[in-house]
Amino acid sequence: MSFSQFSLDPRLEAGIQDIGFTEPTPIQKQAIPHVLAGADLLGLAQTGTGKTAAFMLPILQRLTRGPLRQVRVLIVAPTRELAEQIHQTAVDLGKYTKLRSTTVYGGVGKKAQVDALRRGVEIVVACPGRLLDLAGEKNIDLTKVEVLVLDEADRMCDMGFLPDIRRILKLLPAQRQTLFFSATMPGDIRELADSILKDPVTVQIGQIAPAKTVSHALYPVPSDMKKNLLFTMLDEMATGRVLIFTRTKRRARFLARDLAKKGYKAEELQGNMSQNRRQNAIDGFRNGKYDILVATDIAARGIDVAEISHVINFDMPDTVDAYTHRIGRTGRAEEVGDAFTFATDEDAAMVRDIERVLKTRLERRRWPGFSYGEFDPEKQPVRAPEKRPQPNGSPKPHSNYSRRSRDKRGPSGRQNRSSQQSSEGSRR
Repeated sequence: MSFSQFSLDPRLEAGIQDIGFTEPTPIQKQAIPHVLAGADLLGLAQTGTGKTAAFMLPILQRLTRGPLRQVRVLIVAPTRELAEQIHQTAVDLGKYTKLRSTTVYGGVGKKAQVDALRRGVEIVVACPGRLLDLAGEKNIDLTKVEVLVLDEADRMCDMGFLPDIRRILKLLPAQRQTLFFSATMPGDIRELADSILKDPVTVQIGQIAPAKTVSHALYPVPSDMKKNLLFTMLDEMATGRVLIFTRTKRRARFLARDLAKKGYKAEELQGNMSQNRRQNAIDGFRNGKYDILVATDIAARGIDVAEISHVINFDMPDTVDAYTHRIGRTGRAEEVGDAFTFATDEDAAMVRDIERVLKTRLERRRWPGFSYGEFDPEKQPVRAPEKRPQPNGSPKPHSNYSRRSRDKRGPSGRQNRSSQQSSEGSRR
């Protein structure tokens, strides 16, 4: 299959050839015909799947017909970096046309952006805050927008942009084509999509299978014991870099602070942080300044850090997709990795969904020596079938590799992983 099947303008085909695209990606194969036909579209896909070209090519095709030098397409993105990437794709694919694109975002002066708008453009790629500023000052006219694209909608929600998105929608014509892209579909994003899409076509790129080098374990625990269990685990086991996921930004912030108070080199990564601080957190995690990163799902998107030995789901994710994306941060490049998930009674349904995708039952564990009080992990709804006791009648031990030892020997703690695995038995 080639791009020629879409019968695009020859000038766009020349741009495709210059970029070096040879065969459409799965999302491009599925999405481009529907967008060309004018349908609203709900695209469920991660960054790196080719989704930008999936919406940009049919948009450029549309713009080759009709008036020039008026804003006909609005693309809203959560960060200036993504806005620039989308803009560059428009420039590269449309280089042989007369179409113009510009970016609009905060953190830089307005003058250059206002000047570009006054000269006339067909495509505006914008971050919500600056777009609303310019609209309020009458520096941009959105009344002739024919196509709206919301890219990484879930991330915009996580960063607190949902009220701004609703304000932007009120500035646009009711009759338009809307393309909505998101990697996950939490409740508020589903509600937004349902409210703005008209008879949409849904395009979903399949689930990412977890790496076979990752071992999975479930730790049933009451909500009020999670933090103590986490501290006990980190004190007693050998780890490299540890990525901890929470469901909310607030919990990520406070958990990272509590870990730092206990002497861990920990930092948060969540949507309320500035772009510079988020990047500093990722860079610090990558270069060893931090051993532990406490993150929300969407803020952690795109993290590519080697030697993450453990992913710990402090909170159960909302979807199976979110689970596979979380644990995909460890077990890379044939390295072994551990995925630990804390599960409360309320998480039983999600546990069953995860096991259905993994096609295996998650191993249930009780942390040796941890005081659960009256709570019995083996008697919860997520309990596993009874296991035969060990010869000595006691649970399998975990490595007694202390935080003090880890501090002396550096963050990786990798040399004890083989002995730890042999003492815990096979986990896969």
